[in-house]
Amino acid sequence: MSPVSASSGYPSPTVAVASTLPKRKVASSVLIVPILSGDDDGPATVVANSYLDAEAVGEIEVALEALGAKGGAEQLTRIVVPSLPVDSVLAVGLGRERDQWPAETIRRAAGAAARSLSGVETVITTLSDIDLEASIEGLILGAYRFTAFRSDKTAPRDAGVRKVSVLTPDTRAATKDIAARAAAIATAVATARDFVNTPPSHLFPAEFAKRAKALGDAAGLEVEVLDDKTLAREGYGGIIGVGKGSSRPPRLVRLSHRGAKTKNSKSVALVGKGVTFDTGGISIKPAANMHHMTSDMGGAAAVIATVVLAAQQKLPIDVVATVPMAENMPSSTAQRPGDVLTQYGGITVEVLNTDAEGRLILADAIVRACEDEPDYLIETSTLTGAQTVALGARTPGVMGSDEFRDRVAEISQSVGENGWAMPLPEELKDDLKSTVADLANVSGSRFAGMLVAGTYLREFVSDGVQWAHIDIAAPAYNSGGPWGYTPKGGTGVPTRTMFAVLEDIARNG
Repeated sequence: MSPVSASSGYPSPTVAVASTLPKRKVASSVLIVPILSGDDDGPATVVANSYLDAEAVGEIEVALEALGAKGGAEQLTRIVVPSLPVDSVLAVGLGRERDQWPAETIRRAAGAAARSLSGVETVITTLSDIDLEASIEGLILGAYRFTAFRSDKTAPRDAGVRKVSVLTPDTRAATKDIAARAAAIATAVATARDFVNTPPSHLFPAEFAKRAKALGDAAGLEVEVLDDKTLAREGYGGIIGVGKGSSRPPRLVRLSHRGAKTKNSKSVALVGKGVTFDTGGISIKPAANMHHMTSDMGGAAAVIATVVLAAQQKLPIDVVATVPMAENMPSSTAQRPGDVLTQYGGITVEVLNTDAEGRLILADAIVRACEDEPDYLIETSTLTGAQTVALGARTPGVMGSDEFRDRVAEISQSVGENGWAMPLPEELKDDLKSTVADLANVSGSRFAGMLVAGTYLREFVSDGVQWAHIDIAAPAYNSGGPWGYTPKGGTGVPTRTMFAVLEDIARNG
């Protein structure tokens, strides 16, 4: 078996590609086997594969019937099969048989299986026989754990899954490259999760910038960090305004991957909201669930992970990430409702609500990003509670230039992050009129809050730039129970969407 490595701060499991089961028993191991629901409530059956002989399949199916396993989607049954070279077999349900399995079904099944494993060091799976990439992504993301702040009293006693062996009939170099790419994507998502899960006591703007720089340097990116003095001098009024209430001053980080091969190669700007904690400022939020605002830098986390991944995968396009970072706190120095600030580039804004702060730092970053004259701009942020009201906890809203918006939403759905295209009606701009400045940062209406925020950001995008805004207010952070390959806490959304869009642009322009 040939190991495939994926480097990141998260200790991602090592992935190996194999064409047969091990000849000898592997210590601390489990074999994941997909099963199907039986017809008319009959017994579950093993999905056909070439890795298990008739005896092993028979043993598995007899044990499943004895336990009453039905094979429903993501249902798990753990059994012992003495004839196999593993400690146990974990059967994961796929539901009814299909002619072709969606990648997301396999990804979720693999994730559900990996989440259930405790005290297992090595995982071997035949799910990869159905979809190699999806099974690797699901296993790595399902195995994800964040334990950095747990003492010995509550930290898991076992190290968790550290080795994954994916079974596939084709073990040529090209297949190993596919496996390596899948492992790298999952590891990038885990990196974004790590950022989101790190508490604001330990991830404030200067520290966030430091960690982003370290990742950028390791990936060979060009890195620029602007401190608060530089931001004030150069006119980044939105970032300074949001950060002025905190004792921990703001930053702006620029990470550049120069991968263009020809003068006709496309360039892409990425922008992500990096509010390391959001109290709402003077327009303070209710206390209930305010701790979830540790995730208000989820957009920045995903953007940093994505540009690093683009460099690691050597995408033949230029990708430049512009990441504003601030902490929104109430204090004697905080901006007030009614204050007027000047965004980078000169537009003045009346701040009617200091809790609508994300759009203020993003506007500065968007203008700066557009100075590079990119072909495309992708911006993502935990921007509005209205996203959750409109689309729920798992569906990002995608706004922007019509053609590019639809392209991003379609790609997001194809990778399982399920972005949904939303309009930006022209009449909403009238709701952002101010009596004293060029714009107000909120409207006076309680309706269409997600679309109003998108309309605000559109004012700062340069003409001719294809632009998409992805609102991930709820999808970036799972405050409920785990499901599929998604744990409680940071999800890493929309890292996979953005990277898939970059790959699509690299292929098709």
